[in-house]
Amino acid sequence: MAKTISLINLKGGVGKTTLTVALAEFLVLEHGLRTLVIDLDPQANATACLMDLREWKKKNMRGQTIMRLFLDYFQPWKVFSMKTSLVEKASNINGGVPGLDLIPSGHELMDMQDRLLGLFGTEEEKDRAAYLLAEVLFPVTQAYDYILIDCPPSLGLITKNGLAASDFFLIPVIPENMSMYGIPQIIKRVNQFKKECRSHIRPLGIVVTRYREQNAQHAINVRDLRAGVALKGYQRVFHTCIHEAATAANAVDFYNSPETLSKKYGSGRTYKEYQQLTKEVLSYC
Repeated sequence: MAKTISLINLKGGVGKTTLTVALAEFLVLEHGLRTLVIDLDPQANATACLMDLREWKKKNMRGQTIMRLFLDYFQPWKVFSMKTSLVEKASNINGGVPGLDLIPSGHELMDMQDRLLGLFGTEEEKDRAAYLLAEVLFPVTQAYDYILIDCPPSLGLITKNGLAASDFFLIPVIPENMSMYGIPQIIKRVNQFKKECRSHIRPLGIVVTRYREQNAQHAINVRDLRAGVALKGYQRVFHTCIHEAATAANAVDFYNSPETLSKKYGSGRTYKEYQQLTKEVLSYC
């Protein structure tokens, strides 16, 4: 059965989607592990990285995105289907990677989250709605080794669905105060969610992203993060830090179409960092 990891942070721009996509591609291409990416983020960046946007628009019009799952909750008929929403051979590497699949995001997901909150009459209904994703995922977990969920930068209903379906949560963080500020909130809210909904989710740890050696404050903040592990409850700070690099930024452009993993991420530091980080994730899971 697949191990499921939600990637979350309350702040955007921390490299969450880039990390999700890279982990998925390295898990498949370097370790032969079947991997599913679920894009819960309304910005749909993981979707844009892993599939042709023209095909995505067609799927969105047909209701073949994760957005339809939440709309169906209030409809007498069900439209969402894992089978029809699934994008097989996702990624821009060599025309698509066998073993890497995607459930794409939908255009109106952000507006819908606010709308959904006003439609629940009781706390029991809210709790039940947090398990919509877990219910549709359960039948397909045997088909994958890993499921990675790219969550929106909030702790609302959509993110709760990611948490409820996950074994672990992973927090990407830029070692700057604005990015690190939300970590205690994430830990607190996830622990509260575990109690309320009897979830089994566990912290996998923090991954430092967009690290800059020339910024002395970055080194200080990473040191402080490592020192606070036991006290703060986020399990660990990964040994591997992902440095800020043009290679990583360019890698997410779907239309670059590199032939291999090393050509996408370069053969230098960026490639080696994602390679090592993937090994760390496997060892901790």
